[in-house]
Amino acid sequence: MLWVKAFHIVFVASWFAGLFYLPRIFVNLAMVAPGSVAERERLLLMARKLLRFTTLLSVPAIALGLWLWLGYGIGKGPGNGWLHAKLAVVLLVVGYHHACAVLLRRLASNADQHSHRWFRWFNEVPVLLLLVAVVLVVVKPF
Repeated sequence: MLWVKAFHIVFVASWFAGLFYLPRIFVNLAMVAPGSVAERERLLLMARKLLRFTTLLSVPAIALGLWLWLGYGIGKGPGNGWLHAKLAVVLLVVGYHHACAVLLRRLASNADQHSHRWFRWFNEVPVLLLLVAVVLVVVKPF
């Protein structure tokens, strides 16, 4: 079980690292000067590769978490409301990941008109989600 936990933590940390950096690329894309085709294409390529990589990392992170929950019974029984709250945060993170994919498609097709300031705020969402998840797991307030 300790190996499963260790790998779960590694994959979650790596997944979040990608979710921290991907919106930063969106900020840079929103700041590209009109006519800078090479710079825009390079940033789009970086964003596509990072999204693909973070998607690959999310699968084992979620699978190992499910293994810990279902296979080892972590969080089952009375006094484990923290796990239900954590699962809600995980769903929010998956939704954020999906939103990043949608934004990338819109940026690639020039359909997105958000400012770089909007993307800077969007970039802070995974930090808040990670903070909540860590507090739920470590403190277990419920």
